[in-house]
Amino acid sequence: MNSYNIFDIKICFGHYQWEKMQGVINLMEKTNEITKDETIGTNNNKATFDNTQKSPGKGAGVTELAESSQEDIPDSDNFMKLYEESLKSIQEGEVIKGQIVQIGKEHVLVDVGYKSEGQIPIGEFIDQEGNLTAKVGDEVEVLLEREADDEGGIILSKEKAAKIKIWDDIREIYENNGVIRGIITSRVKGGLAVDIGLQAFLPGSQVDLRPIRDMDSLVNKQMDFKIVKYNKRRGNIVLSRRALLESERQALREKTLGSLEEGTVLKGVVKNITDYGLFIDLGGIDGLVHITDMSWGRVGHPSELHQIGDEITVKILSFDRDRERVSLGIKQLASDPWTDAESKFPVGQKVRGRIVSLTDYGAFVEVEEGVEGLIHVSEMSWTRKIRHPSQIVSVGDVIEAMVLNLDVAKKRISLGLKQVEPNPWDIIAEKYPVGTIIEGKIKNITDFGIFIGIDEGIDGLVHISDISWTTRIKHPSEVYKKGQEVQAVVLNIDKENERFSLGIKQLATDPWDEIPERYKPGTRITGTVTNVTDFGIFVEIEEGIEGLVHISEISTDRRGNPLAQFQVDDVIQAKVLNVSRKDKKIGLSIRKLDEVSEKDIYRSYLDNPQEATSNLGTLLREEMLHLEQQQKALAEEQEPKEEGSEDNPS
Repeated sequence: MNSYNIFDIKICFGHYQWEKMQGVINLMEKTNEITKDETIGTNNNKATFDNTQKSPGKGAGVTELAESSQEDIPDSDNFMKLYEESLKSIQEGEVIKGQIVQIGKEHVLVDVGYKSEGQIPIGEFIDQEGNLTAKVGDEVEVLLEREADDEGGIILSKEKAAKIKIWDDIREIYENNGVIRGIITSRVKGGLAVDIGLQAFLPGSQVDLRPIRDMDSLVNKQMDFKIVKYNKRRGNIVLSRRALLESERQALREKTLGSLEEGTVLKGVVKNITDYGLFIDLGGIDGLVHITDMSWGRVGHPSELHQIGDEITVKILSFDRDRERVSLGIKQLASDPWTDAESKFPVGQKVRGRIVSLTDYGAFVEVEEGVEGLIHVSEMSWTRKIRHPSQIVSVGDVIEAMVLNLDVAKKRISLGLKQVEPNPWDIIAEKYPVGTIIEGKIKNITDFGIFIGIDEGIDGLVHISDISWTTRIKHPSEVYKKGQEVQAVVLNIDKENERFSLGIKQLATDPWDEIPERYKPGTRITGTVTNVTDFGIFVEIEEGIEGLVHISEISTDRRGNPLAQFQVDDVIQAKVLNVSRKDKKIGLSIRKLDEVSEKDIYRSYLDNPQEATSNLGTLLREEMLHLEQQQKALAEEQEPKEEGSEDNPS
């Protein structure tokens, strides 16, 4: 039998194989010793035989041991075969276990039972924080990347072995419908990237039971997933968290359905918010809290009271087990506030509340959660004419009002805002009795008069007819401007209709009080024509005082229309016929004045014939000239008619 160097054998086998072969080598050494003893025994065969005969037990034992050793110990050929088989048992691409025997600056040496240790880059043992995770003696799983090179070394990989093992785990989890844990690393197109030891894809539709708006909020979170599909060759792994949640939800749903009963009070989580209510997750099954069942008070939108994720207590109002629909209520957890509204809000009591809504006809005030009252626009101010409540209040304002009426059956409360203050019209008559002279600014000018500010919210009206005794005013803006300070006299106060009448002309005496005395019938006046109408002419006798000369009181004019001889601004004389102080009218006559003149001429003629002759001759001459003018005018009118007759002979 050949002799082997123990060191060479150890190098060839490595630590794991060396431990296995150590016993064989020990037996080989014993065999060599026995072989030497047999050689010595041959030379002294007789002595040995004699000794054997003398001591049959001892000699038999050695012989049997030698025979046994020779049977158990392989020869050199068998030993080499064993060595070759140990090398053939490790193949490239195989994951095997090894032990760290040395840690260098660049590599870690791992004994895997090969003829030499394998090398692994030290970077595979550095964690994310830069710490070394390996130490001598640690057992690790590695992948044989490449067999022995020219120098007898082998290349190993810990990371690749881990990946291979992960794929095995993935296959096992997928086949057994198991769960795998991973960390969401980033957001990618269509979903999220997940680290499960390998890069995996989580589609956006599989993230949760409901759509997630903010995907970025899930990054760096650790979660459990189910493997939907995988392809090792392509390196694709698709995960689903929704499938896991659905299975959990289904189990919880069955449990919850068994405990749902009408009237039950339980807790839930706000899952979704719509314009018409809240969807509550009761544990595997959703229920709806309609907006009308959220509060006894006014709710503009469900989001005003709750947000997604809020845990709230609800009461089951109805449950359709067949359709699995659950109607929930929140306000039903408390009693209806209208049940004791009559005792809380008696008529005449002042209450405080918050403006919750405005309409064209008034403002709604919440005096208590679930109890609202209406302030009509007519009950907002004693003095101002309110067209819209926004002129006085705004939503959110806290105000004080008085209860005017209460109807519990219809759940209505009528409130008044102005009633909390005294009515200024109750004291205005005492403050400004009729005849009082007031002074104020013109706040508004209309076609029918001017409004003057008196007290806060109270304006007085000076009608256009009360601006001047004598001047005819077509529009108040001819005389006054907005903001102008004026004086006026209080004429009348109508508390019921809230009207305050003023007069400006009443500051002075009425000139018509003296007109009847100054212009008695028969008085001759001289005035200016201010207007010519179809029925007569108006003559201004003095400033602001006019008289009317009716057409019947104008001297007869043989030449045609008697009014044609008058124009505006003509200065004429007339005689006063009558005066009406009540109607403020003066009747004048030109005809009466002419008659008086003819009588005076005739009387003068009788008194002085010579002068009368002269006057008569003058009158005749004027009359003859007048006749000539009439004949000439008549001839001119007939000429066009004659020309028309010539053009159209009969």
